Amino acid sequence: MRWFFVLTFAIALSARAEDPSASTISREVKDILDHCKKAVVKIHPTGTIYTAYSVGGEGNNFSVEFDGKKLPARQLVTDVRSGVAILKVDTASPALPIGKSENMEVTTPVVAIGYPLDLPETPSLGLVGGFDRKYLGYYFHTTHLRVNVATQRGEAGAPLLNMKGEVVGIVAFTLENNSSCYALPIEAAEKIRSDFLRYGEVRHGWIGAKLMQALEGKGGSYAEVTEILDSTPAANSGLQPGDILLQVGRREIHQPDDIIDASFFLTAGEAVPITVIRGDEKLTFNVHAEFHPASQRPPVIAQPSMNQSLPLSLQQKAPERTP
Repeated sequence: MRWFFVLTFAIALSARAEDPSASTISREVKDILDHCKKAVVKIHPTGTIYTAYSVGGEGNNFSVEFDGKKLPARQLVTDVRSGVAILKVDTASPALPIGKSENMEVTTPVVAIGYPLDLPETPSLGLVGGFDRKYLGYYFHTTHLRVNVATQRGEAGAPLLNMKGEVVGIVAFTLENNSSCYALPIEAAEKIRSDFLRYGEVRHGWIGAKLMQALEGKGGSYAEVTEILDSTPAANSGLQPGDILLQVGRREIHQPDDIIDASFFLTAGEAVPITVIRGDEKLTFNVHAEFHPASQRPPVIAQPSMNQSLPLSLQQKAPERTP
């Protein structure tokens, strides 16, 4: 099984050819293009398309084009909450190494490779401009990378690569002025793939404890548990209102909004270690996550623009801080 990417951006490198630094950057980008382009395929959805995710959403028939050949592919997973899809083609194909978006910072250079406007594979160079949890009042379900790369029609799904040629994200959608775009961190996409490999489905999990901003922080956190919902995993876990949340799984918690990322990486059916401070005592509880209620009903979808190929499941207000 492979991730298939369809996309790229195009930006002008505004430096003179005789500039040594520009020449070095150009060589590095070309090396990445030459090394990675054969693993970036073009996907052709056919038949009726219910809605567009990265590669056709609810479409039934796909063909994947790489190395000058078109091969049939089938869709294994579509996940509106993350905005990614997984396709399978029954042949050996090149694969890109996976990197870590967590190791990047603002101004980290990145390269995207894809097919803007159905043109040949094209490299695009940009910088990470930010790590955002919301855009224009809408909250993402997990932090997205804001990348200063101008995207064009047909570019959603492009792999975002670091300067080692490792995938660190998947381009999600362009901003309204087309000057930059958002990318889903590769760790979030890998979470979806891991769920499918282990369980045959995507399992978004939850615990069922509400949080708010604490008046006084403890242990570096201001995330206070205010309510334990009935008939949820948290109800019998030992968690109590007034606990200051320090960690959920591998994610540290410092502010209530940190639960956005922690919640995204919960997997229904798995035990999650949750660490809190109660009074002066640090306690850890193992809680078995259950299916997130939102996974049982159609999520709210932001209205896509003409250049937006990946609809995202967003919320107008701050999300309920409920892991």
